[in-house]
Amino acid sequence: MATAATDRTAAPEPAPHVLVVPYPAQGHTIPLLDLATLLASRGGVRLTVVATPATAPLLAAHGDAVGELVLPFPSHPAFPAGVESAKGLSPALFGALIVAYAGLRAPLGDWARERSGGPDRVAAILSDFFCGWTQPLAAELGVSRIAFSPSAVYGTAVLHSLFRRMPQREDGDDESPIGFPDLPGAPAYPWRQLTLLYRTYRDGDEVSEGVRRNFLWNLEASSFVSNTFRRLEERYLAAPLADLGFRRVRAIGPLAPDAADTASGRGGETAVSAADLCAWLDGFADDDGSVVYISFGSMAVLQPPHAAALAAALERTGVPFVWAVGTAAPLPEGFEERVAAAAATAGRRRGKGRVVRGWAPQVAALRHRAVGWFVTHCGWNSVLEASAAGVPMLAWPMTADQFVNARLLVEEAGAAVPVSWGGIQAAPDADEVARVLGAAAGGRFAHVAARAKELAEEAAAAVTDGGASRQEMEELVRELRELGSEPKE
Repeated sequence: MATAATDRTAAPEPAPHVLVVPYPAQGHTIPLLDLATLLASRGGVRLTVVATPATAPLLAAHGDAVGELVLPFPSHPAFPAGVESAKGLSPALFGALIVAYAGLRAPLGDWARERSGGPDRVAAILSDFFCGWTQPLAAELGVSRIAFSPSAVYGTAVLHSLFRRMPQREDGDDESPIGFPDLPGAPAYPWRQLTLLYRTYRDGDEVSEGVRRNFLWNLEASSFVSNTFRRLEERYLAAPLADLGFRRVRAIGPLAPDAADTASGRGGETAVSAADLCAWLDGFADDDGSVVYISFGSMAVLQPPHAAALAAALERTGVPFVWAVGTAAPLPEGFEERVAAAAATAGRRRGKGRVVRGWAPQVAALRHRAVGWFVTHCGWNSVLEASAAGVPMLAWPMTADQFVNARLLVEEAGAAVPVSWGGIQAAPDADEVARVLGAAAGGRFAHVAARAKELAEEAAAAVTDGGASRQEMEELVRELRELGSEPKE
């Protein structure tokens, strides 16, 4: 009897297998890896993350929570051989990277089909919205695809609206306003503030058409998952948006490490350790919030006129600062030497600065009590990290979705003050930068700082038990489990 009962007992069904496809840019890869790790921690799903040899090391910080599939980076005549990511890439090649990366579609399809009849069959695809080519791949495999946005819902909608409606400027005027009539409030932006991916579109060009097709494919996804939270973008989450194909959008952010995990290497190796930087910031313990943290992201290289204006403003105001300049920023001649000399003579008192060459432990810096303001390009990861830390921002957008993010922060969230709207093309006067820095350090934007603290509380509430983002995350896990319960016809 016992033997018969054992024979009739079916083996447990394996957990649904989800294929995760990040886009090879740090601002895209890191939050999607954070999401994959969170999904794995909930149990009931298995995840395999796609990488190429150059991007695979980023998976190391996520331990054994997810599996990895490393494939050779596909070659493409429009993209330089030997390059596998957006790091250090010329903006003129961003579109070519999207199109070249789509070359993974065939090998990924072969890999998935080899597993279609067994326990490792792919039940769903979760992929970055710069990997729109995974939509037809999902259709070929007969599975659902969920599009991941590492950006604001607002910024994601603006981007897709451009390629959906194809608006044009008047008479080649860079200031010509481009409207977005299907978005709440019908916002408009001057042509020069739109993403370069769209402004450089050429009808019939292989790369341009490939980029447009990428975003149009996203509108066929089963849903969007966005690294944002409802209280920050309530206006754009209240109802389905035409610019996102009227698809459901799950706000599951902010995706950021726990406070105890700020020293993790989720962004790769840093030029200075979190412990070392925090020890330096401890020198301002008697003056909480006095230090300005400065970073323009992992991809952008600050133009010489912009760097000169900022450096001059820092020296004129004497505001304590940490400036993470990357590896190639052209700082004014003698600036770093003067900063180092001041550090040697002034001790840890007002006026001391620190220049970090390379990748900095930004989360740890923003969560240090000495940091009171953040000069930022308004890349979305930086926005969320500052929001979670309760640090008000001095917004200096340069390109891509940064102008949209900056307006959301300044005009709607009230958690930022603009430094300049000129972008890459027009550097502000050093006196104007100094005025904004001085006003921030002098407490004249106290209402903005207070709003940033409120935003941090709202962000924390969103990801705690019962919070809106936590609920959306649990629903996403249930959806993925259900997708894997039976093969899709």
